[in-house]
This record gives sequence, structure tokens and C-alpha cells, in this order.
Amino acid sequence: MKEIKRVAMKNGVTLFPFTSFDEIIFFIDENKGILIAMNAGKIGRSNKEMVDIINRNIGYADGIAAVEALKKHGVEKPVKIPGCELWLKIIEKKYKDSTFYLVGGKQEVIDTTIAKLREDYPGINILGYRNGYLKSDDEQKLIEDIAEKKPDVVFVAMGSPKQELLMESMLQSHPAIYQGLGGSFDVYTGRMKRAPEWWIKHNMEGPYRVMTDKKKWKRFVQDFGVMIKIKLGMI
Repeated sequence: MKEIKRVAMKNGVTLFPFTSFDEIIFFIDENKGILIAMNAGKIGRSNKEMVDIINRNIGYADGIAAVEALKKHGVEKPVKIPGCELWLKIIEKKYKDSTFYLVGGKQEVIDTTIAKLREDYPGINILGYRNGYLKSDDEQKLIEDIAEKKPDVVFVAMGSPKQELLMESMLQSHPAIYQGLGGSFDVYTGRMKRAPEWWIKHNMEGPYRVMTDKKKWKRFVQDFGVMIKIKLGMI
């Protein structure tokens, strides 16, 4: 497999220019760590702690802002790899000979997610799962459970930066493949709808989300500002 080198932005954030789902899956076979979906927010608004986590792990181009940033830094044909699709590609490739652990969502969401995975991928070996609402001592118990059960792949759907901070602690106790999923369990179980195919194809998921949920307007404006900086070569 060809060597895949990190691409560094002017603000110190790095990401990998993967060209396909298969390439990133082959990469994580040899490189354990946290898969971090890179979007405008993580590229342009991460604090130092989050930047350090990204640079220790595996940032990939989840959104169009990351794709444009890679272009600005000399990558000829960067590819967008949506995290809400990537985790299922990982399962599809690995479920027959790997073990899994899932964390996140409300109890009914994680229960439905597990039931659907067992239906869609017969024989999948899920060593453990729990909701994403961790009380004071739940986090340490969760980390200890993962260290004891030693899953090959851990999915955490709690939103950033909470999920990345938790996965860093998990990784220190048990080396594995980790991926932060945000609201992907909700998408998978049909509780949340992605943008229609046309909007996705034309990199318009951000505007679509604002049209359907006005609460996302502030974040959209912030992301648009980051995109302008990327286009101007400031990041």
C-alpha cells in the first residue's frame, strides 16, 4: 500500500488525504487510533487540546471544507468520506472476523442500533454497548470494560469534542480502532434524515440542514467564515 502522509494546514491542524473508503480501511488495519471526521469547525475553530488530539490520530475529510483545504495544500483529487457512511463500511468489511463495542445516543437509540446491526450483519460480534449519558463514575467503568473486553473497533456517538476526549482515554487503556460518529446512530435508525441525494452530491448538506433546522444557523455562519479563510489560503 502506498504511503499516505499527513497534510498540515497553516494553523497547525493536520489531516490525511484518503482517496476512498477502501484506502482508509486498509490504513487503519495497520494504524490503530481515532478516526476524526474533519469539517470546517475542526479545521478552523479547534482549541489547542483538540488540535493535539487530531494530530495524534487520523483526521479524514468528512466535509467539503476539508476537501477544499486539501486542495489548497496541493492535493490533486481529495475525496470526501462521510463519517456516517464510513462506520458502516468498516463494519461491512470487518464484521465477520472483528469484535465491536458501541457507545452513544439515548437508550432507545442504542438498543435499536444494536438490533438493526444484528439484523443487517448476521453474526456480528458486539462485545458491549451503552447509551451516551455518562454519570460521574460511568466513564471510568466504561474505559475499564473496554480494556477488559478488548474490542477491535469502538464507535462513540456523542458529538465533538466530548467523544474525542473520551476516545483518547479509551485508547490509552486499550489500543484499537476508534471512530467518533456524532449523530450517526440516529441516521442509521431513521430518527434523523440526511439531506436528499442531490444536496449531498453538490456539497450542500450544510445549507440543507439550516433550511430544516434554524438552530443550526449560527454554526453554518461560522463554518462559512472558515470556508472563506480556506479559499483565501489563510488556513
